[in-house]
Amino acid sequence: MQQKGGSLPSTALVRSSASASSANAELSKEQLEEIREAFDLFDTDGSGTMDVRELRIAMRALGFEPRKEELQQLINSVTDGGGSGTPSGHPASAGHANAISDVISFSQFVQIMTHKMSQRDSREEMLKAFVLFDTEGTGKISFQNLKRVAIELGENMTDAELQEMIDEADRDGDGEVSEEEFLRLMKKTSLY
Repeated sequence: MQQKGGSLPSTALVRSSASASSANAELSKEQLEEIREAFDLFDTDGSGTMDVRELRIAMRALGFEPRKEELQQLINSVTDGGGSGTPSGHPASAGHANAISDVISFSQFVQIMTHKMSQRDSREEMLKAFVLFDTEGTGKISFQNLKRVAIELGENMTDAELQEMIDEADRDGDGEVSEEEFLRLMKKTSLY
């Protein structure tokens, strides 16, 4: 565990305290069936493709609330990014290359939903890790919480090192780490 040069000593602690099963971006059979049902249900014109409006509705049905910009990024991520995800001959293919007029196939929809579901699973894993620290249910990780977990995991860390971890994550200066601060730190360290 590195503790010099700005490296965060907290990463090993959190790795030890929670499983990173979200790294596996595979979808279960049930998830794939759910995605197929949503695709078929919201492919309203029966074209075997979805336009951005249909994509937005299908994603909402699966529990996501994508913004317009995010939809374009998601479409670009499964096409070449220049709008050529639209099959030739499809009515949307007459649109501008960067306008949100692209359509996606079922396999591209699966790619998008795999990405979104792994993000959701990652957040859930981070929240599970947070709860391991916040045993009192205060919504905050205190120095004492962190020290207890370090001892339980057999981490030999000084009080100064533990306090440094709290200080690194504590953005509002209250001496404790909130759920939001914890999530920000975990994303920053790319732990999940």
